[in-house]
Amino acid sequence: MSTKEKIRERVSVQEVTTKNNEIIVYNDDVNTFDHVIETLIRVCEHTPEQAEQCSLIVHYNGKCTVKTGPLTKLKPQCTQLLEAGLSAEII
Repeated sequence: MSTKEKIRERVSVQEVTTKNNEIIVYNDDVNTFDHVIETLIRVCEHTPEQAEQCSLIVHYNGKCTVKTGPLTKLKPQCTQLLEAGLSAEII
């Protein structure tokens, strides 16, 4: 028997599963594209391109997931979006 055959490695792979929640922003007839984009950049730390894409998705699809993560991190961000006048919720 060779050395390779004698040595057996045990590899334990554990999958860490955490529930990621989502902040969904909904379309409205009140906010301008610029306001939505600026708010997503400020609150959700989006790049300008990412914020613009999200604003277009919201406009054409009626809603867009703008942030995912643990509830503890999303709650204050969703509150800030709501305070800025956007329609948003965590699911």
